[in-house]
Amino acid sequence: MLMLGKIAHIGIDLCIVSGFLAGVHRSTGLTPNLNTIENEQLKYYVTKYLDIGESMFDFSVGYFNSSTHFSRNNRSDK
Repeated sequence: MLMLGKIAHIGIDLCIVSGFLAGVHRSTGLTPNLNTIENEQLKYYVTKYLDIGESMFDFSVGYFNSSTHFSRNNRSDK
């Protein structure tokens, strides 16, 4: 049972990192350079991993946008 908890914890951590990378991509345009990965199968799985973060980011933005607990702050002094 302890091993299952550890696997779940690592999975959640991986999702958080993927979501963070999606946020960086959306706000700055920076993304990991996948051209440095020579193994095509590994490149495929890394792309899928990053796509999960993009999906999580889209879902979160949609949820927060429809929630009354969040509002847009259009500050010009960024």
